[in-house]
Amino acid sequence: MTDRVLAVVRPAAADVIADELLAYCRERLAPYKCPRAVDFVLSLPRDPSGTLRKGLLQETYWRNHETRIV
Repeated sequence: MTDRVLAVVRPAAADVIADELLAYCRERLAPYKCPRAVDFVLSLPRDPSGTLRKGLLQETYWRNHETRIV
């Protein structure tokens, strides 16, 4: 099994389109680093100092899986 790269984005503007974001990534990133899908969220989990809480974010997506490799 391999990991599935997913972009989780809190857009600054309402007109952000997933296809445009994926095309932008394909132009600038190695193929294995490009996300295969984009999830738009209203907010990202942060601690009081403003640091992104990646573990909480990952738990959201791993909740219904037996393993943490999708």
